[in-house]
Amino acid sequence: MEVRIDEQWKQVLAEEFRKPYFVRLAEFVKSEYQQDRVFPPAKQIFSAFDRCPFSLVKVVILGQDPYHGPGQANGLCFSVNDRIPQPPSLINIFKELQNDLSVPLPGSGNLERWADQGVLLLNATLTVKAYQAGSHQGKGWEEFTDAAIRLISERKQHVVFMLWGSYAQRKGQVIDTSKHLVLRSPHPSPLAAHRGFFGSRHFSQANTYLKDHDLEPIDW
Repeated sequence: MEVRIDEQWKQVLAEEFRKPYFVRLAEFVKSEYQQDRVFPPAKQIFSAFDRCPFSLVKVVILGQDPYHGPGQANGLCFSVNDRIPQPPSLINIFKELQNDLSVPLPGSGNLERWADQGVLLLNATLTVKAYQAGSHQGKGWEEFTDAAIRLISERKQHVVFMLWGSYAQRKGQVIDTSKHLVLRSPHPSPLAAHRGFFGSRHFSQANTYLKDHDLEPIDW
């Protein structure tokens, strides 16, 4: 099973890869891909890390599960492949971006261009069985992604964390707020976006913070 992950992240996460929980997780994931239809494609499981090397990370957006429909998940949270209809939460993210920074609504929901600029688009769980939301939760992925967040918090400075919804906010409790900017709001889903995601202006706040710390802002 071919997977791709950036060399910097391989070094940063080397200790995690050796831990018993991750060895068990890797065996579970391998067997799932062999026996069932699982998303994203195996080579894109670590796309969030592969497209955004550790040294480049400037913004972290946390999601929960990959999309579980055919052709949607590409290893980046909230992102879908080109020519795939944009899911409701992603549409609301683009609406807030338009209201915040006057960015036109894009034709594609593929967020690879964000990742390439230093936005780590990290799901808590990196794989899912087709049509079965949450099917790979509780298998070890959460511990692994918690470790990634903790390592960013410990080893980097002036990173912007966007925590949308209560799940992401709980997961972000390990972040050192004395040296990073943590932005919190309700989730962008249609059920919650009107309770404070719309109007949160996280994108402009992130860019202001980055510029204030002599870092290149994101071209959203």
